[in-house]
Amino acid sequence: MVAERSSEQRRAFGEFVRAQRERVTPAAIGLPIGKRRRTPGLRREEVAQLCGLSTTWFTWIEQGRDVSISASALARLSVALRLDRAERAYLFDLAGKRDPEQGKAETGNVSAALAAGVEAIAAPAYILDRYWNARCWNAQAAQLFTGWLDAPGEHNLLRFTFTHPAARTLICDWEVRARRLAAEFRAASSGHLHDPKLQEFVTALRRDSEKFAQFWDQHGVLGREGGERTFNHPRDGFLRYEQVTFEVANHPDLKMTMLIRRTGDRVGDNSEA
Repeated sequence: MVAERSSEQRRAFGEFVRAQRERVTPAAIGLPIGKRRRTPGLRREEVAQLCGLSTTWFTWIEQGRDVSISASALARLSVALRLDRAERAYLFDLAGKRDPEQGKAETGNVSAALAAGVEAIAAPAYILDRYWNARCWNAQAAQLFTGWLDAPGEHNLLRFTFTHPAARTLICDWEVRARRLAAEFRAASSGHLHDPKLQEFVTALRRDSEKFAQFWDQHGVLGREGGERTFNHPRDGFLRYEQVTFEVANHPDLKMTMLIRRTGDRVGDNSEA
């Protein structure tokens, strides 16, 4: 359910739409400039016609009145105003609507510069795509995540956690962490639940892991937040980290995770204190 927009949100929405309308030149949409044109950019009636709205309705939107606009009309408006991805996302956020195009695009590619940045981090770090496949990682992450990132083959975090026997030994309090991981994935995938590839992935994982099916069917939802992560490493013993996760700019499907060693911890330190 979409929360009711405040007057401040409606005002900001109207001002943003007006600013973008005044930025678009008539020539950009194939209209003659004309000598009698006084309004910078497009006229309200021109944008309204492009979006399939009445001029009165469009005027009320720019004035910040308490009117509703559908997601499909917002999509047409974003096209008419020549909005880029960030501007379109801002438009939908101010309107309190979900973009129907959200989640349709294929998961983003990891550039060479981004991969080099991950490699340069002096802590275990990796980047996940929308299906939580590891797209790149550094040597420290490969050393930590034995059975997942240190070997060829599948590098999906969920499949490793729920189907690889080594995960239950490596990850302390496996059931608690696995339950949280399923809830985090459900929250992260909410924008593209109708993606056929995602549906196939979830179906296959439910089939292959009774625990994942159990946790998934509980409909838990959690943000992928930071916090303590502990491991029983087969070579290095007990390890304690603080996990932090970042979204990659201009790549909404990519998330980078870093694991920072707790102050005073060292490899092979088996104390819990």
